[in-house]
Amino acid sequence: MAELEGPEFGKADFVLLDEVTMEQFLENLRLRFSQGRIYTYIGEVVVAVNPYRALALYGPPAVERYRGRELYERPPHLFALADAAYKAMKRRAKDTCIVISGESGAGKTEASKYIMQYIAAITNPTQRAEVERVKNVLLKSNCVLEAFGNAKTNRNDNSSRFGKYMDINFDFKGDPTGGHIHNYLLEKSRILQQQPGERNFHAFYQLLLGAAPALLAALHLCRDPGAYRYTQEGAQGSACGDDAAGYQAVEEAMAVIGFSPEEMGSVRRILAAILHLGNVRFVAEGETAAVEDAAQLSVLAELTATEPGSLRQALLTRTVAAGGGELIEKGHSPKEAAYARDACAKAIYERLFCWIVGRINASIAARGYDARLHGKSTVIGVLDIYGFEIFDTNSFEQFCINYCNEKLQQLFIELILRQEQAEYQREGIAWQSIEYFSNEPIVELVEQPHRGILALLDEACLAAGTITDPLFLASMDARLGRHPHYTSRKLCPTDKTMEFNRDFRIKHYAGDVTYSVEGFLDKNKDTLFQDFKRLLYNSADPVLRDMWPDGEQSITEVTKRPLTTGTLFKNSIVALVENLASKEPYYVRCIKPNDQKSPTLFDEERCRHQVSYLGLLENVRVRRAGFAYRQPYNRFLLRYKMTCEYTWPNHLMASDREATQALLEQHGFQDDVAYGHTKVFIRTPRTLFCLEQERAQLIPIIVLLLQKAWRGALARRRCRYLRAAYTIMAYYKRHKVKAYLRELLRRFQAVRTLPDFGKSVVWPEPPAVLARFQDASQRLFRRWRARQIVKNIPPSEMGQIRAKVAAMEALAGLRKEWGCQRSWARDYLSSPSENPGLALPFARRLQTLKDKVHFGSVLFSCHVRKINRFGKSRDRAILVTDQHLYKLEPRQQYRVMRALPLSTVTGLSVTSCGAQLVVFHTQSQEDLAVCLHKMQPAGDNRVGELVGVLLEHCRATKRELRVRVSDCIQLSLRGRRRLLTVETRPDAATPDFGKSRDGFVLYWPGR
Repeated sequence: MAELEGPEFGKADFVLLDEVTMEQFLENLRLRFSQGRIYTYIGEVVVAVNPYRALALYGPPAVERYRGRELYERPPHLFALADAAYKAMKRRAKDTCIVISGESGAGKTEASKYIMQYIAAITNPTQRAEVERVKNVLLKSNCVLEAFGNAKTNRNDNSSRFGKYMDINFDFKGDPTGGHIHNYLLEKSRILQQQPGERNFHAFYQLLLGAAPALLAALHLCRDPGAYRYTQEGAQGSACGDDAAGYQAVEEAMAVIGFSPEEMGSVRRILAAILHLGNVRFVAEGETAAVEDAAQLSVLAELTATEPGSLRQALLTRTVAAGGGELIEKGHSPKEAAYARDACAKAIYERLFCWIVGRINASIAARGYDARLHGKSTVIGVLDIYGFEIFDTNSFEQFCINYCNEKLQQLFIELILRQEQAEYQREGIAWQSIEYFSNEPIVELVEQPHRGILALLDEACLAAGTITDPLFLASMDARLGRHPHYTSRKLCPTDKTMEFNRDFRIKHYAGDVTYSVEGFLDKNKDTLFQDFKRLLYNSADPVLRDMWPDGEQSITEVTKRPLTTGTLFKNSIVALVENLASKEPYYVRCIKPNDQKSPTLFDEERCRHQVSYLGLLENVRVRRAGFAYRQPYNRFLLRYKMTCEYTWPNHLMASDREATQALLEQHGFQDDVAYGHTKVFIRTPRTLFCLEQERAQLIPIIVLLLQKAWRGALARRRCRYLRAAYTIMAYYKRHKVKAYLRELLRRFQAVRTLPDFGKSVVWPEPPAVLARFQDASQRLFRRWRARQIVKNIPPSEMGQIRAKVAAMEALAGLRKEWGCQRSWARDYLSSPSENPGLALPFARRLQTLKDKVHFGSVLFSCHVRKINRFGKSRDRAILVTDQHLYKLEPRQQYRVMRALPLSTVTGLSVTSCGAQLVVFHTQSQEDLAVCLHKMQPAGDNRVGELVGVLLEHCRATKRELRVRVSDCIQLSLRGRRRLLTVETRPDAATPDFGKSRDGFVLYWPGR
């Protein structure tokens, strides 16, 4: 919904006035100003009146009200114009610019800041860090540039004393990626003197009134601006609070922009050096000058990081190159030394300002932007340049400033009035020509080659001999005397408002301005002796040194004569106007309501003059009679063809004009348009807005259609790629499988003939698909190999093999050593080598037992160390037959001390270490704990043999025997539970049992 203002606020657009007269225009302007409505449209031009007070028009709620809205949907505002320029740039990928014009004090600088603030607020919705950094630098740059480039004048407390044009670069998404600032003609003569009631640049007062006492002491400064010649004229008007706060704001802004602490320190020292330089006075010593206070030189040398002797020489003498490479040193008179001092102060400040602008540009330059990767970069330019000035005394700076305003007015006339009418005639649109004032003769008066004022000024500067300002004025009188916009006292002797040999007058579009010719030649030459350039180039301060690259030249080096200040300024303004003309312009025309800076006073005569010279009435007439929008037929169709069934996706008519006509007629806009030879003209923005609305509703549908088609194409292409990939993969897998099987066959072809039946053959690395196949094949191979090995084992060895397998299943992974590598003899007590001297008694005892109980075989026999329930340990022997477990006394002919039926043994417990400890668990809870010892060889490991033999026997008799591996064995002795552990002792010669707090411990020899 459009948000419209009530009739009590007047007309929001001057195009809607009942009659286009100066009286109606001023009355509407006055009414809106009195109601706090400071913005009014003339079509897409915003007329802004300086309110001289703070208004609640620029906060975040206001930004949201205007974001993405068309111009007429909301009350007139700078934000609406900024949004229109942004949308035009984003929609049509066309560079745009916002030109802010008006006289000094009309509010141009504030308008540019609000425009920058709005653009920063509506961009970068995804909060990209680099974009946020660029936005912050762009916003903070205003604060720094105002401090160093603005000053208080009688017309404006914050007057721009330089011209600024800022380009903001945007990527294809409309987010700022960088920027560039161009500065024009800093009024550096303000360094030396100001008119009564005015001040020097803000930066000096901010430093003096805002810096910390310690910093001022380090810079040899005091708080009082009246103590320094360059600031004493403006000392009475200093606003301490504002300047102190401004100093802090500038410090913070410079840090955000990226100035290093060293660079900021250099800037402060340079400002202090300029202030001290202004206080240097000269006295005559004979025919030459001398410095009145030598202490000032040491302070200046410290601040500029130069040699005091070199500084003194540069201030008091001038080195001139004579023929043949000879150098002549010429001393200054006190007047010449003062002139050189002031020229140096102006040059230092100007170069400091240009260095600051360059430093900001380096910080906001677009980084890593490649149009091939990131899309086309577009630009919005914002021009905030000094306004038209008429002072009591107007010098060379006012002449240049007013010439610049003439050029911008010429551009406005060219684009808004002349070109618009010429286009209507060219396109065959019915049109009644509107008269307007053309300032082209005034522009030619200033810039015409060989005949303009700037050309005559250059000619005077280059002429041989002594040429003075009055002689230059006489030259202008002689050659420009017949020009209708030029006059002087000599040409008009009766006009006593001008002085003879001093003043001339130009009839500008904004009014007549009388200029004093005094200082024109010096300011145009802008003479600075090479001695100062070499001095500051050799400074130890890197920042100051960077500002003077031309100081590197030798004094004898012949260089091209530099361009004069006027020519340089003219060239830069011509380039600026060409740049603006290449973009789509949007205008803000600022009006100053009174000279008293009052928020309530509306000076009708003052405003009448501004409305007249700005050509606003002519602009209204052209707008009322003209068309708000025009576009070539093909471009128009390209944007809006989807809104008509006859033009989507492509029309079949004879021409684009017919297709455009059909589209507009379908929407019912035929009464609001005109058709030219190559373009369609639309009278009101409302028609365009309706088309944009309908287009915006259709774009998502079209995007979905395109996405569907493109996703389908991508899916089909992916499907083809996958099929091809799977086909290749299938062939490759088959190849890998075949190669693997061939290699497997080659490696295992002769395994039957190998001694180890293929144990040493390395299996080839299988493809992933055959990993499980290889695992199964390896299991089959191991079983086959085991069968081959088993087939070759004699039947007498099979019992031992089965016992070892049983032991391995019970102990593998749980006990480190269990004797699988040796042959198992089982009956060790019958062996003479194992049991010398007692083998025969044991054999007789064995035969006696066999005759008595008729057992079938001996499973195991060995000497042991045992412990009883009383903790007594004794040497004994054990005999395990297929029926009983016997405990024997070796010293008594192996007398049987205890016989346990093997069926009552329910389990065995062994340790995981090398100790030969075995605990037999019985059904009667009377366990037997023994440690095998007296073995040959001494370190033999027989626990595994005992476990394997018993497990194999139990398996043959289909009984279960539990085997437990633990380093803390629980056993029962006469129903009491005890714990048995193993402790390794290096000093123990033989294994032995002992008591512990919880039961018993086996002391095992070893480390």
